[in-house]
Amino acid sequence: MTEEELLHATTYRDRVSTVTDKGKRNWIYALKPKGKWYTYRKIIAYFYLAIFFIMPFIKVNGLPFMMVNLPKGKFILFSKIFWPQDFFIFAIGMITFIIFIVLFTVAFGRLFCGWVCPQTIFMEFVFRPLEWLIEGSPSQQKKLNASGDTMQKTGKKILKHAIFFLVSFIIAHTFLSYILGVDEVIIIIKEPITQNIGLLFGLIIFTFLFYAVYAYVREIVCTTICPYGRLQGVMVDKNTMGVSYDYQRGEPRGLFKKNTNREFGDCISCNQCVHVCPTGIDIRNGSQMECVGCTACIDACNSVMDTMKFDRGLIRYASENEISSGSKFVFTTRMKAYTVLLGVLLVAMSFMIASRKTVDTYISRAGGQLYQEMPNGNISNLFEAKIINKTKQEMPVTFTLEGIEGTVKLVGENKINLKAEDVTKCSFFIEIPKEKIPKHSTKITIGVFSNDTKIQTIKIKFLGPFH
Repeated sequence: MTEEELLHATTYRDRVSTVTDKGKRNWIYALKPKGKWYTYRKIIAYFYLAIFFIMPFIKVNGLPFMMVNLPKGKFILFSKIFWPQDFFIFAIGMITFIIFIVLFTVAFGRLFCGWVCPQTIFMEFVFRPLEWLIEGSPSQQKKLNASGDTMQKTGKKILKHAIFFLVSFIIAHTFLSYILGVDEVIIIIKEPITQNIGLLFGLIIFTFLFYAVYAYVREIVCTTICPYGRLQGVMVDKNTMGVSYDYQRGEPRGLFKKNTNREFGDCISCNQCVHVCPTGIDIRNGSQMECVGCTACIDACNSVMDTMKFDRGLIRYASENEISSGSKFVFTTRMKAYTVLLGVLLVAMSFMIASRKTVDTYISRAGGQLYQEMPNGNISNLFEAKIINKTKQEMPVTFTLEGIEGTVKLVGENKINLKAEDVTKCSFFIEIPKEKIPKHSTKITIGVFSNDTKIQTIKIKFLGPFH
């Protein structure tokens, strides 16, 4: 190891990889990886991008496959409408997702970031390839940035940033389609700008945000801004699988010379693993917060090992225990506990989605009302109902007493018709013979029917005279 490498090996943790020792931005010029892992990542990334841009156009029974309309509090998932009253399902879903990420991180490190994180997908498979196409390889980019103001440099910079801004504008519109629905977005696009000034202003803000992230901020999102990267350090341990350098085999480092006895390890200090890293770290320094588990260094190292006729796997997926002692991956007690918790949450969420009602009825006693004794000897109570129709169809609804003699009389109307995707409120009296009410407060059951099909059962308290 050279003196410079030795110094870096002892000071690399003093700052993040995107900052120089003088506190300035360390701009990352990452080489394009080549190899098996990069091919797998490309397949996943292009599938992800296809789904992202196509999904707003997918409809089932006239409903978008997925829509999150925050302004209206309306959510559609798998073409099923969810209202704010179903928020607990989303809460369980978010907890489940977090537990999954924790379990995944405990077992496999920050693999999520390098393979399916939107930031990485867009940066490494959309914006950086565009940059390679326009400005050339990293060495050509460095030369271009270091050159003076020339027509060629100005033209390339204008073209790159114009395309970056256009792609960011498309991404912003796609996200808007997930919020309002693609049909609404198309209508807005066709309407005069003056009718949607506020929306256009918001779109421009989000466009500039995406543009700034991918044109300037870049890997700083992964190394500094993203809280997941910070949390990684408290979730991983020596049993966690991750992109690792086999120092047992690679050290001491030294240049390879033909026809000489090999005095060093397999690492020949070519630094290809550093050149392809999108966050600019040296994986040979060990586990680091900035590593997103993208496997670019594995492909680069394997390529060098093939050239040198050495065995592959100097950098590979492995745990610290596997590198230091050769022990195999162990599914620890902590991983098992997270797995059990994840399984319970998945079962609970599946049950809640399966048992979710398309019509929600809430019935309560009218405020300030007790009971009335009717001339015919019946006891009457006034109730108020709020009925939420989560479907796209109108439907009639009737209330029926179950398990007790009595009648239900609507106030001011003969029937209840629920509008599609709307909330209907109504009031009604329930009359029950006095002899059927044995105590002051009696639980009764109301069946909610639509076209002779029971859709819900409600239990409420009915008040009568003191006995």
